[in-house]
Amino acid sequence: MSKELNGGVPTDSEVILGILNNSESVLKRLYLAYFPMILQLVINNNGNADDAKDIYQEAIIVLYNKVKTGDFELSSKLKTYIYSICRRLWLKRLTQMNRYGGDIKDFQEYLSVDDETEKNNERDIQFNKMGNALQLLGEPCKTIIEDFYINNRSMQEICENFGYTNADNAKTQKYKCLQRLKKLFFQQK
Repeated sequence: MSKELNGGVPTDSEVILGILNNSESVLKRLYLAYFPMILQLVINNNGNADDAKDIYQEAIIVLYNKVKTGDFELSSKLKTYIYSICRRLWLKRLTQMNRYGGDIKDFQEYLSVDDETEKNNERDIQFNKMGNALQLLGEPCKTIIEDFYINNRSMQEICENFGYTNADNAKTQKYKCLQRLKKLFFQQK
């Protein structure tokens, strides 16, 4: 049974392909998948269910238009992207309607702390991916990369440690190692 039929949370690529192919069912599944998270955001910040529906609908339209025009590049999970759009739209709406009970700066600080958490989570994921890629790299590349970028050793020191005839040969080897590392990093899911 395909995900299309079972109504589960669509994958990010399913959503993008669904939008490109005008799939109503993918849009419905997208709407159901992430709406509860947006409902909670809006209700916790002086809104109601109707406000949440409006904000979520606007965010889906933004996503839809960006994908359709080819102006869409996903640099995070789609769920994070949608949450971020909704959060910004809700803050804008609160500012316009002046309905926020506390100081609007408190809400902005709450949002910026949330942004920092997202950035830190994304950074941790990237560090883990890099660590995995470095482990897969093998020797002597792993040690050359670590010596140069982590231990701040000079190319001359690396040349002497590995027995290269000159620093230029060590640089060439480091470049080749970096290319392999980059390939391993981007092959990971």
